[in-house]
Order: sequence, then C-alpha cells, then structure tokens
Amino acid sequence: MTTPSPTVLRRAAAPALGAALVLGLTACGGDPLAEDGGTADGTTGTVTVGSADFPESQIVAELYAGALESAGIDTETSLGIGAREAYVGAVQDGSVDVVPDYSGNLLLFADPEATASSAEEIMDALPDALPEGLTVLEPAEAQNKDAMVVTAGTAQEYGLTSIADMAEVCDELVLGGPPEFAERAYGLQGLEERYGCVPQSFEPINDGGGPLTVQALLDGDVDVADIFTTTPAIADNDLVVLEDPENNFIAQQVLPLASADRLPQEAVDALNELSAALTTEDLLELNRKVSGDDPVSPADAAQEWLSANGY
Repeated sequence: MTTPSPTVLRRAAAPALGAALVLGLTACGGDPLAEDGGTADGTTGTVTVGSADFPESQIVAELYAGALESAGIDTETSLGIGAREAYVGAVQDGSVDVVPDYSGNLLLFADPEATASSAEEIMDALPDALPEGLTVLEPAEAQNKDAMVVTAGTAQEYGLTSIADMAEVCDELVLGGPPEFAERAYGLQGLEERYGCVPQSFEPINDGGGPLTVQALLDGDVDVADIFTTTPAIADNDLVVLEDPENNFIAQQVLPLASADRLPQEAVDALNELSAALTTEDLLELNRKVSGDDPVSPADAAQEWLSANGY
C-alpha cells in the first residue's frame, strides 16, 4: 500500500445546492445555516469525500471528487482514513460525507449473518442492514472481489477452469492468501462447504493478495492464491482466474457509502452517473497506472480517466 495522501482541499465554481438525499430516509432539519456550512435542509455546502487506506480506494475517491467538481459542487478529500470501521465511523460522525466501498463486504460488516451472494441479492439487503443515517448510492458494474488464481501451467497440468475442477485435486495443492482467509466464511471454510475443497496446506501471506502473493504463485511456493480480481499482475503474468459457480466469493461492486441527509441531490446524481460509467476493466487500468513501473498518483490517474470520459 502507498502512503495515504494528505487531505486535499478542492474548490469548484459554484456552491452545492439542492435537495437532501432521500432513499427511504427523511433528511434531518436544522437551522437556516449550520456552523459547518450546512443548508436549511441539512445538506452540506462542501462535500467531503473520504477513502480507505489503500490505493484503489483512493483512486475511486478521487474519481468521486472529480465528478462532483464537474457538477459544480465544492469538494474536498480526506484520503487514507483507515479500515472500514474507521471510515464508516467518519461518515456517521460527519467527518466525511461519502466514501467508496464494496457491496459484499459492506453488507457483511453491517450484518455478519447475511447470506446474500449475488450482486442483486446484496443490493436488495444492504439498505435495511445499514446503520441508521447511512445509505448507499447506485453501484458500479466495476467490482473487485477475491478469486482463486493459478498460473497457466498449473491450469493446464490439472485441467482447471473453475474451483469445482480445483476441488478434485485440492488435497495436492498449496493455497496462499492473507492470514484472515483461514477464518473468513468465504475462505477455507467456504471452499470446504461449497466445493469439498481442503487444500494440502495453507500458507498465510500478509500483503492482501499483493506482489508477495503473486510472486509466491509465480515461484511455485504456492499452487493457488487468493488474489483480488482488479490486480494488474493477473493479466500481466497470464494468470488464470478460476470460475466460482457456487458463488463462494460474493459480489463486491464498487459503490458510494454516504450520509443519508448530507448530500445535495446534485451530488447524488453526479455520483450515480460516475458509477454507471465505471467498469472492472477501468479499475484494472487505473490500478496499473498507480502501481506499475512508472507510477502516478491516485489523483493523476483519476484525472486522466475523468478527462477521457467527458468530465
């Protein structure tokens, strides 16, 4: 992970005005002008976009900020807040107004007993599961989810195209992934329950499916690895992502998590329009720009995408 960027103050041409976001929740009333720059209907004059503490989240936050600025909304960013507990708390306490998140893991954070797995099921369940005062906007097609990944050689040797194929030889394979993969419901437990797959051994690699995990796979230290689907190294090294017919790895669409009563309607519309345009392929390319041989900042990568997409 890169070092979190400092808070960057952004100013656009006109102040944000508009109705409060209403998605089944009623906006809170308030004084005609709140001390924090709020308006009479509870929305804020400046929208603060936060992010988690890893590059992809910072990239998407910069995309959100750019889309808001393009809509004429005063915007500032607060990047690298931390893990989900921290940035959800920041939205709840008003430190930030919106952050990018991932639908499946957000649902499990809000409701650890949730069983939804498909994109549609997760989006149906999320509104009721979220704490009061929080809401989600429209999800992007883009998603970044866990996947079982093998080298092309391993795929050919064992005839692997899906995790179901892997299950037939699972006891011959060493699986690598983040330490928490051993405990999560979709980790070792999920592979056993849904596929009858119990690997020969599990090798914890503490880099979140990053370059150490990829190198372990390429070096043959592990036979299969848990790597996120928007990792550029998958395509760069001709790695094979195994299909998941039993939906062990739940959908993880990128979407804005927001305060239900602080975003003006113009901001909601701008963020929904951005999400409608963002694809998984876009995330892959943006990640490559930030983490490649000639890396650029999340802000610069986001600005290039925004310019190419009419912002």
